[in-house]
Amino acid sequence: MYTALRLQRQLKAELRDGAVEIVVVTPEPYMTYQPFLPEAAAGSISPRHVVVPLRRVLDRCRVLIGEVHRIEHAKRTVTLSTLATEEEGTGNLQMTYDELVIAPGSISRTLPVPGLADYAIGFKAVEEAIGLRNHVIEQMDIASSTRDPALRDAALTFVFVGGGYAGVEALGELEDMARYTARYYHNIKPEDLKWVLVEASHRILPEVGEEMGTYAIRELRARNIDVRLETRLESCADRVAVLSDGTRFPTRTVVWTAGVRPAPLLADTDLPLDQRGRLTCTALLTVDGVEHAWAAGDAAAVPDVTSDVPGKECAPNAQHAVRQTKVLAENIAASLRGQPLKEYAHKYVGSVASLGLHKGVAHVYGRKLKGYPAWLMHRMYHLSRMPTFNRKARILAEWTLAGLFKREIVSLGSLEHPRAEFEMAAAPPPKKNSPARPPGDAPKKTQTETRKEAREEQKDAHNDAPDDGPAEEPRKGPTTG
Repeated sequence: MYTALRLQRQLKAELRDGAVEIVVVTPEPYMTYQPFLPEAAAGSISPRHVVVPLRRVLDRCRVLIGEVHRIEHAKRTVTLSTLATEEEGTGNLQMTYDELVIAPGSISRTLPVPGLADYAIGFKAVEEAIGLRNHVIEQMDIASSTRDPALRDAALTFVFVGGGYAGVEALGELEDMARYTARYYHNIKPEDLKWVLVEASHRILPEVGEEMGTYAIRELRARNIDVRLETRLESCADRVAVLSDGTRFPTRTVVWTAGVRPAPLLADTDLPLDQRGRLTCTALLTVDGVEHAWAAGDAAAVPDVTSDVPGKECAPNAQHAVRQTKVLAENIAASLRGQPLKEYAHKYVGSVASLGLHKGVAHVYGRKLKGYPAWLMHRMYHLSRMPTFNRKARILAEWTLAGLFKREIVSLGSLEHPRAEFEMAAAPPPKKNSPARPPGDAPKKTQTETRKEAREEQKDAHNDAPDDGPAEEPRKGPTTG
């Protein structure tokens, strides 16, 4: 998005004359500003304001919502599918291009941990952030209403795996939110909630330095958060988190934030990749040894020309990615005009991290901050980097209102299945002549079970229906309300 935004400014005259067309192919019609996901999960920011609608900001680009399946750069073709091709049943499309910018980012790096795929949730998308918020409040509802002590303990135990930015910030914000929410439950106290952070290395938040990482551990433990260093998640099957130190936590919540890996799309290209599966790039942000191919962000292995260490590459984070896009757009425009290209050079200035409301750590330009000053710097820095004045103003207004009014503690889990209520109402009523259930027979179904049954019945009916042509189905969109 940043590259296309800068390109449409650089090539304004060419776009107006029709000499150039910029096409953006993306699976979602928005860009997510991931550093604000923890605050969206905690309810400090509306989910709609941590995403940027592409069609609004890329008004001179052609935005195509679809999924790229293969790139054959030798032929300058991209094989992709869109929502329309799925409905039409015409198969994948092929699109040709002159210049290729490939920036698919990264996805969560998972390990073959038993039960991980069945029970864990990630924290890279806005849907996951909102789903996690709803899930945490729902677990508190379960714990408040159950009479089973084991179920209550499992519902109030939250395990986060990964001590990087995503894991620590998500844990800090959600623990803050849950502790505040507990005051509205008559039988749940903040100390009843059990939060566990599992990290395989000997420290957390390595980007802010060892001293600030140690301070962050001390702050988290002061809030009764169990921080387990040099520990791995061995299994979470059957809703039991088993750690490498032998500890077992019955839990209904496992959040996986243990690193990322390049997007799988890169494996379906004929472009050179390094050992980690990233695109091998030059300091000019061109793909090494290939003409008319450019890359930036998490998917690109870009050499760090400011480092004294030979062969060192730029870290895969937003600080480098956003700055790379400016050089990338300028280099593409210069290439089209026959002008010389320039190298990407940015010396790492440091990092900031939030530990919850009014708490944070920072190591910027050699200066170390903690507590409220670091938290304020974290907010101001990311606000300055948020695209468009519209989003900046909305986020600032929400922060102001959050300081004047109480937090929202509502769980909107039904957003994930918006038709469940209607499906339950549309389900056929039970037959009048059906025999009455004997006493002590199967228990009465809950409303949730009825909704699930209604969904399954509708799927079966749809699968058994004669094929009279493509049926119109509602598109499954983001659960942001």
